[in-house]
Amino acid sequence: MSSSLPPSAGVASQSVLSAAQYAASRHAVWLGAAAIVTDQVGRVLLVHPTYRKDDSWLLPGGVVEPGEHPHVACRREITEELGLADLSLPAVLAVHSFSSHRPDLQPGTPCPGEIRFVFDGGTLRPDQVEAIRLPPDELSEYAFLETRDAVRRLRPVDGLIMLAAYRARLGNTATAHLADGRHILDLPALDRHDVHVRFRPLWDRPLNRGPVPERLPVQQAWGWCFVPDGRIVLVADPGPRGALPMLPGGTVEKTDTTPEATLHREADEEAQLTLADPVRLGWVLDETGEVYGGAGPNARLRLAARVTGIGPAAVDPATGRPFARLLATPAQAAALLGWGPPGARQAQLAAETARERWGLPTARPTAIEEFPAEGMRLS
Repeated sequence: MSSSLPPSAGVASQSVLSAAQYAASRHAVWLGAAAIVTDQVGRVLLVHPTYRKDDSWLLPGGVVEPGEHPHVACRREITEELGLADLSLPAVLAVHSFSSHRPDLQPGTPCPGEIRFVFDGGTLRPDQVEAIRLPPDELSEYAFLETRDAVRRLRPVDGLIMLAAYRARLGNTATAHLADGRHILDLPALDRHDVHVRFRPLWDRPLNRGPVPERLPVQQAWGWCFVPDGRIVLVADPGPRGALPMLPGGTVEKTDTTPEATLHREADEEAQLTLADPVRLGWVLDETGEVYGGAGPNARLRLAARVTGIGPAAVDPATGRPFARLLATPAQAAALLGWGPPGARQAQLAAETARERWGLPTARPTAIEEFPAEGMRLS
């Protein structure tokens, strides 16, 4: 049946905007660019501006100038602020959207909103740290800080952005997208459990590959515990200042017949793991035993083991709370542990041991995951 109505009947007319009107209708925002730059043990670089009345600190970076791309602005600001001209920015770690009513603006400052890009500025070598030079009229000092300390020096929303960006780098997750300090997508595991990197004493001590000398008691046994795909298990102990990652293991108790027995016991208590065939990788010398009440010289043993079972999550008897149980590649684990280059070498040794002893594959780079609460069946 044909209709007597013209084809355009019933369709609302649409006004045609001029180029100027169209341009005026578009959303305009400020742009900012900053970078996550770390030292070799994973501490984050912050700078202290001279122009802020609240004494807060900043990530290195600044304002994107008209016609400038954010990555160009970030590289320019790092050169101007730190005197470092050769840093690459291989990835965008976070994109953050500020509302026009953001609370940290000075009264009377009109703001249309802001988009801030946070880039990966990489890890500085010691010679690069020595080469840092600040513009004294703009920045008074810089510091490499653990993330738990860094968030105290940043404005609250800046601290949230820093953590999200750094955890995206550590966890190998997609770019974090935030609005007014909140993730707009599902929380990755490191953010969900508020995991921080901690600077650890003895991080630069070498791993001794030979047997532990008889004169040295073994006070600690920690293990690189491998699942079949070549990843390892990390546990994170929740606390009032965030969760700190560690390898399964702990203090050798008098009831433990061997350090290997310590690892079996602690892995079960902390992460509900069943282990097989633990093998010693080496030991680290602790000259004072300060953490053990001044026990004196002792050995901290490092092992590798194969995970054969992962049970339902349970409360750790030593702390009275359940630990987060994470799956990470050995390289990711080394970065999260804050052991610097020696930790990276130890992670590589552990992976090589797992490949040669149990035929496990080299773990592919992937996002850090959390075990389901009900446990996992291993193939």
